Amino acid sequence: MNINQKAVNALRILSADQIQKANSGHPGLPLGAAPAAYELWANHMNHNPKNPNWENRDRFILSAGHGSALLYSLLHMFGYEGMTIDELKSFRQFGSLTPGHPEYKHTIGVESTTGPLGAGVSTAVGIAMAEAHLASEFNKEGYPVVDHYTYALTGDGCLMEGISYEALSLAGTLKLDKLVVLYDSNNITIEGDTEAAFTEDVAKRFDAFGFQVQTVEDGNDLEAISKAIEAAKADHERPSIIICKTQIGYGCPAKVGKASAHGEPLGEENIKELRKSLGWESETAFEVEEDIYDHYNSIAEENAKKEEEWNKMFAEYANKFPEEKKKWDLFFGEFDESKIMDSKEYWAHEDKAMATRAVSGDLINKLKDICPNMVGGSADLAPSNKTEMKGEGFFSVDDRSGRNIHFGVREMAMTAITNGIYLHGGLKPFCATFFVFSDFMKPMIRLAALMGLPVAYVLTHDSIGVGEDGPTHEPVEQLSMLRSIPNLNVFRPADYTETAVAWASAMKSEATPTAIVLTRQNLPQLEGSSQDAFKGGYILEEASNKNNIDLILMASGSEVELAVNAKAELEKAGKSVRVVSVPCMSIFDAQDAAYKETVLPSSVRARVAIEAGATMPWFKYIGLDGEVVGMTSFGASAPAGELFKHFGFTVENVLETAKRVLK
Repeated sequence: MNINQKAVNALRILSADQIQKANSGHPGLPLGAAPAAYELWANHMNHNPKNPNWENRDRFILSAGHGSALLYSLLHMFGYEGMTIDELKSFRQFGSLTPGHPEYKHTIGVESTTGPLGAGVSTAVGIAMAEAHLASEFNKEGYPVVDHYTYALTGDGCLMEGISYEALSLAGTLKLDKLVVLYDSNNITIEGDTEAAFTEDVAKRFDAFGFQVQTVEDGNDLEAISKAIEAAKADHERPSIIICKTQIGYGCPAKVGKASAHGEPLGEENIKELRKSLGWESETAFEVEEDIYDHYNSIAEENAKKEEEWNKMFAEYANKFPEEKKKWDLFFGEFDESKIMDSKEYWAHEDKAMATRAVSGDLINKLKDICPNMVGGSADLAPSNKTEMKGEGFFSVDDRSGRNIHFGVREMAMTAITNGIYLHGGLKPFCATFFVFSDFMKPMIRLAALMGLPVAYVLTHDSIGVGEDGPTHEPVEQLSMLRSIPNLNVFRPADYTETAVAWASAMKSEATPTAIVLTRQNLPQLEGSSQDAFKGGYILEEASNKNNIDLILMASGSEVELAVNAKAELEKAGKSVRVVSVPCMSIFDAQDAAYKETVLPSSVRARVAIEAGATMPWFKYIGLDGEVVGMTSFGASAPAGELFKHFGFTVENVLETAKRVLK
């Protein structure tokens, strides 16, 4: 048996041993896809285990994240820091570097958290887009400082999920020629043969997308896999898919080709048979011969030389193009928040009524100059979302330098792609759609929050104020949904100042994504709004007698104006009323107890919250004696003014609610 075959089998055996020791996991993919993964990592992919964050490394995304044992085996064999044999032995155990599905930031060498099928390959599209854009920004003749490939390993499940269709369709449209998808085609899912639910001709689908399509009939044929990867890299007009025909559970006589190989340990006896079938001499779990380790180490050393060559080129580049080097440091360095906080132009605005979506559009066009690495776009709604960066062009086949992105009507893929753009490094991305369509985005927003990616989501048309489009387009429960996601800041600003705070918070954030929820209808500029909005909730208008407050009115977004107007009427009636604006609950909740007590003193139990959305999030603030003026049903189709009146968002209804609370 030659060393390459032994190296492949090491991945198979280590993967099977991890899963067996944990008594949990998915051995089928690692056993079948190990040859393709080995060939890619050993002979085609530029990566340096000694510096996993090398800017020009090739990226590898395990989209079929359930096959994580294979990735951990690769990281171990190539000598990535921390991925010891003891970590493999701790597969799927609390606190280990080897969780059930790969997790970004948790494990060195993992480029993206890939849980839901299809998410990884869609994220890879964003990484490839970032590479293409940054290459146009920085590369000079003879100095290709941004020049790498993005590889994604997928399975049948990834290609069944609709998100992959969305993302890969866009990849074909954009001709992302440095994206290479390796498809582990074994015709088996959890429920059995794919004939039950997946009979399409994948090759024809990808041909229609505009991909180069190749098929490797024997997924164990390293030479055929190698030739296919080289052919993919040689195509400078199209992204590529390599369909590798494999057998799930390869090498295990009792499991090969069966659905049971997918997601359960092989069993001790079957692992013995696996070792025998593969010609693996050691019967001891997690034992790999030194010559195999030496082989992997020699490959890693050669890869380190590739980075050394790049470093030498980059040093010459920095010397020859000092202004480009400054820009590089700006793009890839830490964001200087003072550029926003100290900018008088950023905070300046006219005292006129504006929809917060229009305010956001104004701010985006200020931020594009403050942050030259800001990129983003909309799901075919830029004119409505107000997200176009004027004069910056659109990213396309003919213009990789464009900072605006046409995502098309693809909300879920758009969000995954935006995550991928950030994961690449060097860019600060955002994306946008109507707020009600955040339902499509939610799984990928959740992954961004889980990964700690400080991306921004612009969500306009935020309530029944959408009006005539009717209840299908009027968000009600979406605020509750997004606010329930850990590590996500959801801003619903009331005017220009609060919207500027929302955007500044998003740009300053280091490890938390931000959703900015905006109105279609015009709102006034509120006299009391201020940068105290950075605290998530603050006193917008103080009570006439702050030492004896009768009632606290609290609201977000468009309903803050309503709270202010209701306060005026209540004060005329002799009541002492405080108005609290709560643009971001998660940030307010993170303030210390002393500050929260100054804003919402526990002694004042009479409280009314007002928001044109589901009432659920407000009960933590109003207590047992308070009430919420909110939505308890879906909306309707009518002009916005009529709807607000019909659903009780009026001064009169707030006054009636206040009377009940004050009794």
